[in-house]
Amino acid sequence: MELLEPENIDARVGWVLDTAVSNKISVILAGKHIGAYEAHRAAFEAAGIALVTGVLSVQELRLESKAIFTDECLSAGLAVVPGIAVETPEELIASYEKLRAFGTVCIKPVKGIYGAGFWRFDEQADPFSCIAYPDNRRIRFETYLNIFSESDNRRPQLIMPHTPGDEVSTDIVVEAGKPIAWVGRRKKDIYQYFENRGPAVDLALDAVSHFGLDGIVSVQTKEDSQGKPHLLEINLRYSGGIAYTHLSGVNLPGIFSCRRLGLAVPDQSWLDGVRIKAVTTAIGL
Repeated sequence: MELLEPENIDARVGWVLDTAVSNKISVILAGKHIGAYEAHRAAFEAAGIALVTGVLSVQELRLESKAIFTDECLSAGLAVVPGIAVETPEELIASYEKLRAFGTVCIKPVKGIYGAGFWRFDEQADPFSCIAYPDNRRIRFETYLNIFSESDNRRPQLIMPHTPGDEVSTDIVVEAGKPIAWVGRRKKDIYQYFENRGPAVDLALDAVSHFGLDGIVSVQTKEDSQGKPHLLEINLRYSGGIAYTHLSGVNLPGIFSCRRLGLAVPDQSWLDGVRIKAVTTAIGL
C-alpha cells in the first residue's frame, strides 16, 4: 500500500486522521507542525485516536517561544538562562550593552532547533572567521549588528549571558506532567555521558512537571561557572539523540510506545559509566 501525504499542512492533518481511522491506528505522534495537529485534538479524540504533541492544548504551544519560556521559568522559580528578546537593531544594542557587563554574551533565534543561528560574541574574533569557520560560532558584535541591521528578513532573537559549563540534554517520557522514564546526555568534547540523576536531570524533570507536558520531549540545560544547571529550552519533540539513549539500558521510544499502546513495557536496567561517541562511516552509493 502506498501512502502519500499532502504537502499542505492543513490538508495533511485531515489526511492523517482519515488514514489513521481507516487503518485502525490508535496513536499519532506529531513531531512537526504540532500547532496544526493540536488545533484538531478534539477530532482525533472523537475518533478514538490518542494525539501526542508534547502538550495537551494549543495554549501550551507558547513554550516554543524561547522568550516566553524564559519569562515563565523565572516566574515559576525555575533556574533558567535569562534572555532578552530583540527585534530591532536598537533593541539589540541596548540589550548587549546591558548584558556585556556580566561577561560573555551570546544570541540565538527566539524559535529554532539544532542550535541553528546560535552565535557567541567575541570581540577578538577575526571579522571573516564567521564565514571561514562558522562551526566555531564566534562573531564580533559589530559584524553581527551590521548583518542584522541590513537584513530584509529579520527574525526575533534572544540575547543572553553565555554559560561556560556542560550542556545536558535530558530526554523524558512524560504523561500529563508526570515523568515516566528519562535519560540525560552530558556533552563533553566529542563524548556524551549518560546520567539519570543529579541537578541537571532534576531540573529537567521539574520543568516538564511544572508545564504539564505530555509525550516524549527533550530538555536542554547549561551549567554556569559554579556547575549549577540552568534551563535553555524545552523541545516538544524527541531529540536527535533519542536513537542511542537505549545504550543506557533504558529504551525510551519502547517505553513510550508500549505505554501508549497498552503493551508490556520494556525493563529499565540502567548501566552506569556509559559514554558514547559519534562515528562517521563512509558508504558506497
